Amino acid sequence: MANTELATLGGGCFWCVEAVFDQARGVESVESGYMGGHVEQPTYRQISTGNTGHAEVIQIRYDPAVITFRELLEIFFAVHDPTTLNSQGNDVGTQYRSAIFYHTAEQVATARAVMLELAPTFSSPIVTAITAATRFFIAEDYHQEYFAKNGEAPYCQLVVAPKVAKFHKYFSAKQK
Repeated sequence: MANTELATLGGGCFWCVEAVFDQARGVESVESGYMGGHVEQPTYRQISTGNTGHAEVIQIRYDPAVITFRELLEIFFAVHDPTTLNSQGNDVGTQYRSAIFYHTAEQVATARAVMLELAPTFSSPIVTAITAATRFFIAEDYHQEYFAKNGEAPYCQLVVAPKVAKFHKYFSAKQK
């Protein structure tokens, strides 16, 4: 894993974005968790109140020789709505905010450039926060690979599966 890098993204419910990035070539691992808050060792129950300051995020370990940070962001902006403040669909609260938690100065520059390039393609302004990565708290085990384990659950069928299908429609050919 010496040639891998980290990307941390918040795009609403982590089940949705984890399932998408699990499909991307060059992604070595995806872990669901929490970042950006003020509580040590937060639990799902705590962050669900919206009072801890954490966002539901995924931390992606990827091979930049296979998939670039820019390409990760292109997928990210295609599969969630970066124009809604603190919400994605019926998931509402600061824990569902659209966020890029950067690990390097290069990631900041890339995030800003991608957002400027994509802004005209949205009917409303992009509200995605670009914030320095802080400590990542891995979510409870039952959140990891949630879609893979619970794909038939109603939430997965109604919310997660369409995002995965959208990824396949627009990016699987590009990933071959």
